Amino acid sequence: MNAKIIDFYSWQLPLYYSTPVAEHNTVRKSAGLFDTSHMGEIQIEGKDAENLLQLLLIRDISKMKPGQMRLAVMCNLQGCILDDLTVYKFSEEKFWVVVNGSQYEKDFSWIQENARHFDVKVSGLRSETAKLDLQGPRAELILQGLAEENLSEIKYYQFKELRVSGIPCVVSRSGYTGEDGFELYFSGEKATGLWNALLKAGKQDVLLPCGLAARDTLRLEAGMLLYGADIDEKHSLLQSPYKKLINWEKQFLGKEELEKQRSRGTGQNLVGFELAEKGIARQGHHILNNSQEIGVVTSGSFSPTLKKSIGLGYIGSEFSEPGKGFEVDIRGKKVKAKVVETPFYKR
Repeated sequence: MNAKIIDFYSWQLPLYYSTPVAEHNTVRKSAGLFDTSHMGEIQIEGKDAENLLQLLLIRDISKMKPGQMRLAVMCNLQGCILDDLTVYKFSEEKFWVVVNGSQYEKDFSWIQENARHFDVKVSGLRSETAKLDLQGPRAELILQGLAEENLSEIKYYQFKELRVSGIPCVVSRSGYTGEDGFELYFSGEKATGLWNALLKAGKQDVLLPCGLAARDTLRLEAGMLLYGADIDEKHSLLQSPYKKLINWEKQFLGKEELEKQRSRGTGQNLVGFELAEKGIARQGHHILNNSQEIGVVTSGSFSPTLKKSIGLGYIGSEFSEPGKGFEVDIRGKKVKAKVVETPFYKR
């Protein structure tokens, strides 16, 4: 399809098919289709499946019902983020965790290592599983034409096993764009057929194939974090918005260290900001106050939807309240900016 292909952690992935801005805008206005088969699906089965996940994850999943999914985080013993992920509950003894593509091998090893004392079986599903994301306000209308069940019954962060274009799929109402939409998991052998069927079904509704560039600007507008940029094993969980997910009443890996950090403070917070002048803040640019470095940009772009430059970055705690002003050093030019609430965009 004439996509611009790039290397992404040894995967060959489309950066864009037409232009990043056109693909971004079609997701906001109509619908876009993403191939996200690089994401990592890990299955945990057995009578101790929930107990293992309760140990691994910072949030409480004990009240989840089959057919529900949750956003969650795994920490290392130092209280830093191993990965952010989604948890799918199929039954009391069967769960999936869907992890970032770049972290799959590391996450799989971490889960296996901690599963040794539990009655569970841990299986990696990525090599046999394809994943397509259909995102945008017309996503349900397009997918409904190929689905055998009423998709309006799948509420946000719920999923069902059903057939799409005759292909058995796990279909969740979720995504990484800030729009309504669905994530579809199914046999990798069927990927080309389902991709083509979805594009054909969405032709009248201006469905476009979309690449990583649009995915990045869409998730940034929605205030969604990117592993390896905004969060990593160098930063404490307590410095990120994910600290809201912590359940302090239960035990989980990294809790002891996080409790120490909570009492002494972390020094920096990850915040959203917008530029007050022309320029685009990029990852690695320094954040300044009176020419003194107080932080660093982790993600930044011009927002096609909001028509302004936005970004995320770590900044000294005393500067992290919404409305606080600072400067970003963009190739030697000091550009004024201020902290703002995230998400930047809400549908």
